[in-house]
Amino acid sequence: MATDVQVPALGESITEATLGEWLKQPGDAVGRDEPIASLETDKVAIEVPSPIAGVLQEHVVAVGDTIEVGAVIARIGDSKGAAPAKAEAAKVAPTKAAPAPVEAKSAAADSDSQPLTLSPSVRRLVLEHGVDPSKIKGSGRDGRLTKDDVLAAAKADKAEAREPSMERVEPAAAVPAVTGERREERVRMTRLRQTIAKRLKEAQDTAALLTTFNDVDMTAVMDARKQYKELFEKKHGIRLGFMGFFVKAACLALRDVPSVNAKIDGDEIVYHDYVDVSVAVSAPNGLVVPVIRNADQMTFAQIETTIADFGQRAKDGALSMDEMRGGTFTISNGGVFGSLLSTPIINPPQSAVLGMHRIEQRPVVMPDGSIAARPMMYLAMSYDHRLVDGREAVTALVRMKEALEDPMRLLIDL
Repeated sequence: MATDVQVPALGESITEATLGEWLKQPGDAVGRDEPIASLETDKVAIEVPSPIAGVLQEHVVAVGDTIEVGAVIARIGDSKGAAPAKAEAAKVAPTKAAPAPVEAKSAAADSDSQPLTLSPSVRRLVLEHGVDPSKIKGSGRDGRLTKDDVLAAAKADKAEAREPSMERVEPAAAVPAVTGERREERVRMTRLRQTIAKRLKEAQDTAALLTTFNDVDMTAVMDARKQYKELFEKKHGIRLGFMGFFVKAACLALRDVPSVNAKIDGDEIVYHDYVDVSVAVSAPNGLVVPVIRNADQMTFAQIETTIADFGQRAKDGALSMDEMRGGTFTISNGGVFGSLLSTPIINPPQSAVLGMHRIEQRPVVMPDGSIAARPMMYLAMSYDHRLVDGREAVTALVRMKEALEDPMRLLIDL
């Protein structure tokens, strides 16, 4: 008797998802609670576990299908029942002699004509490196492509392009121009990417966006990290990073300028007496924004531990919907990717977002008139001008700059 595998509850207000990837194929043995499929929702990827131990009998829906909560996506048979489909096929298939070369070529052509099923992470690498997935031999289950397969193929293509040709070309021979293959591939947007696009466009269409800039001398923060990083890690078991300083500085500024931590709800302004900081984290399927709850009440160690946990689970696709719901202010660190300057877009219904950028040595005129090379970072704060006035936005950003250039302010609550 087969057991249905249904789409689990996905969180408040989420009623449907897209089947992003099958982790098990018909005929595969599965254990109880072992993931068999990955679903893409508006915010995260969620794995669907098997309700029983047994054998996957069939896929009821295909990759890319939109399915509602409670819908049946697969059926699991008792492991004591019929043998897997693959094993049955092997039993009844007659033994054949090795096919002739012509037959082998035909079989290969038939195989090439079959559509490839690529996971979102593999599809992204294929597009980034411009490789042909049909020409790569997969090392995964049932010959499926893995990320390592794509990276190895891309590396081989680059090595082949660098290798000089050993053939001698006669000077008198006319060499015709060779046009490289021009390929296009249409890939359906994931639900997460569609949601990101919709929300960012909605922010531009609704909010009166404006960005104010400043720069900060990171010398004091870098000196503090250098002096205390070993003791900090030894005591708390986590590295002392930059984000802890920025979250603390933001909390200090938002307390002094509450409108930057507020939101518009209809014709009312909602002020928060707490600070929930949304931290933009890069994940394989796009940007996710988990929330540090009550960040204004947390220690440096608690903030750094929470951020490290978010980053790891974002890569693994293990963040929950509740962890990304809410937030009163956002911090986005484009500097880790080398960004020098940007104008971040707010995360509705929040009224402001802080953009961090890369640190680089720049000449700075010191108070005594001398010029010195200092580790500088540009800060950008975009805000909703319907709620936040320019004076308030600039004041909040200056408060952050002052706290970062003199971290003692964070300790004495100044």
